[in-house]
Amino acid sequence: MKPYLGFWGKLKKPVFVLAPLANVTDAVFRRFIIRYSKPDVLWTEFVSADGLCHPKGREALLRDLVFTEEERPIIAQLFTAHPEKMFEAAKLCAELGFDGVDINMGCPDKNVMKQGAGASCMRDPEKAKAIILAAMEGIEAAGKKIPVSVKTRLGFNEDELEEWLSKLLEAKPAVITLHARTKKDMSKVPARWERVKRAVEIAQGSGTLIFGNGDALDLEDAKKKVEETGADGVMFGRAIFGNPWLFDEKKKHVTPEERIRAAVEHTRVFEEVWGDTKNFELMKKHYQAYINNFPLAKELRAELMACKNAGEVEKVANDFLRKNSQVIQQAE
Repeated sequence: MKPYLGFWGKLKKPVFVLAPLANVTDAVFRRFIIRYSKPDVLWTEFVSADGLCHPKGREALLRDLVFTEEERPIIAQLFTAHPEKMFEAAKLCAELGFDGVDINMGCPDKNVMKQGAGASCMRDPEKAKAIILAAMEGIEAAGKKIPVSVKTRLGFNEDELEEWLSKLLEAKPAVITLHARTKKDMSKVPARWERVKRAVEIAQGSGTLIFGNGDALDLEDAKKKVEETGADGVMFGRAIFGNPWLFDEKKKHVTPEERIRAAVEHTRVFEEVWGDTKNFELMKKHYQAYINNFPLAKELRAELMACKNAGEVEKVANDFLRKNSQVIQQAE
């Protein structure tokens, strides 16, 4: 029996998607990004399945599972070390109307791994398989039919792709996204895309789609990687920072003013949606990405980092553009 692909089977290949990024791809960021360029598929930030199974934890975590119709197809990403928790959490996500459930089996965060989740799943392939099957069973228990996928790495300390991928394929997930590094590598070494090619070979005939992840710079680079590896798609991570136009094939050049205006709009949406429920400081890492590589960028960035709300950010940006319009135009 082949994996259930659901909407994945209807998408034109290759597929280009946006990675789930902790404290980044929340409801605000996703709504903002699709105004500029829409990935083929969106993911939530990863959410603790254990927390969703706890009455108090569920109440707090449900805000991380908020989405709009415009974001579809959208996938809820979960992590846990316990199949029974995955069953309940996947059931809930199916009931909430998500288009799919993804299981994080690659996160190197120490607190996540301490629970036996994330990258620690690679140390117990049998349990990992049980977690995937539990997600499928939870979705079925909800009376729904949506695909289950997995995001993982080449291995824990060593590259164990052959054994690890083969065990995952036994559970018949719809998609396996392979970050082409080990947990030990973190992001300190270049992603090994030749191993994505090997993953495609291993998965051939299984029906499971293989996506590559790691160091994809833009759509042109991603298409080249697809040609070289035979992957069904590419997941972008860090390339989205400061570049909401990433998935727009027609956008070849972005001006400094466009980037400044995008930073202001992003801030406004953040404040409109989250108000005081999320720390405004979370926005500031984005200014590092938006405001660079043009004259006086350092000075503008310093002013933005001192702002405390969207109104201050807009005023600083408008004042900067008014005073430095000639310099900015020359830089374009």
